[in-house]
Amino acid sequence: MNIAVNTRLLLKKKLDGIGWFTYETLKRITNRHKEHHFFFLFDRPYDPSFVFSDNITPLIIGPQARHPFLYYWWFEYSIPGVLKNINADLFLSTDGYLSLKTQVPSLSVIHDLNFEHFPENLPVLTRRYYQYYFPKFAKKACRIATVSEYSKNDISKTYGIPSNKIDVVYNGANEIYHPISEEEKTKCRKKYSGNDPFFIFVGTLHPRKNVANLFRAFNQFKSQYPGREKLLIIGSKKWWTREMRRAYEKMAFQNDVLFKSHCSPEELKVLIPSAIAMTYVSLFEGFGIPIIESMQCGTPVITSNVTSMPEIANGAAIITDPHSISSICDAMGAISNNNQLREELIQKGFKRAGDFSWDQTATKLWESVEKSIQ
Repeated sequence: MNIAVNTRLLLKKKLDGIGWFTYETLKRITNRHKEHHFFFLFDRPYDPSFVFSDNITPLIIGPQARHPFLYYWWFEYSIPGVLKNINADLFLSTDGYLSLKTQVPSLSVIHDLNFEHFPENLPVLTRRYYQYYFPKFAKKACRIATVSEYSKNDISKTYGIPSNKIDVVYNGANEIYHPISEEEKTKCRKKYSGNDPFFIFVGTLHPRKNVANLFRAFNQFKSQYPGREKLLIIGSKKWWTREMRRAYEKMAFQNDVLFKSHCSPEELKVLIPSAIAMTYVSLFEGFGIPIIESMQCGTPVITSNVTSMPEIANGAAIITDPHSISSICDAMGAISNNNQLREELIQKGFKRAGDFSWDQTATKLWESVEKSIQ
């Protein structure tokens, strides 16, 4: 079987959530299924490390698709011809985009529909493209894979897709995330927080990540629980908004907020287990990989009571109302002042993290592939 795969998000040293999903699943699937041939479709020069096995043929297909007009050209004009030329039996797209101008069976991985629920957070052209085409992509797909039961139900309800056409393939977490020694934690805190304990947030500073309310909650926490705690924010300010800036500037304790724009996995594998807790109080998540990464590290998690997050945490985290400053503040206070609670959450987190792995994700995604070609 010839399987064409949209791999345009495999970018060396620039993997985001969907990029990591693509990397971890395809690395396993291509090596496990040598009886099939895979064509990786890139929109720019690729790094050789992404050619995981000898049953992969990488192809560079122009133009580089990073704008709605170019999305349209790449998927509707470039891709159909390639699929025909390579005699593709299936088109797998791990970022949800499909081609409407091909008859090749297509499997779409739609991670979430955040753009349907928070359209105001996207540039106008991008928003219009997503809202016009993704319902069509969902109907075009012979099957859809997604990363949580929440997203499955959301896709089914929002786009009118039968639930038996949608498979849940939970994300995994990188195996490099695990507990570290007290000596390593001390060294990390000395390097990044002046030897002070810190809460951590990891993710793009996007409005739906609720960073403004995290600032407000941390400020209230510092007022109610005087101490040395810091808040370490790790992520790009690409989406830094007026609300975030105002929330930060109004903080009495803004000097206790530390920013680091980007961290490699090698840095994060030390930073996350050194934190008091992961503060991941988003307004919307299709899954929330940092929840599981933190649990693997033995780091307690504070997360939200909305969308997929209660499903992923499953009783192994402190659940807050992301719209309530006091709710987030109280969680930070509880976790920093109650060692018994911390230890309980650590043990529950280890157990819950064991329910997820990229091996399982790859297995489930391959099951979706097989259903797509039956």
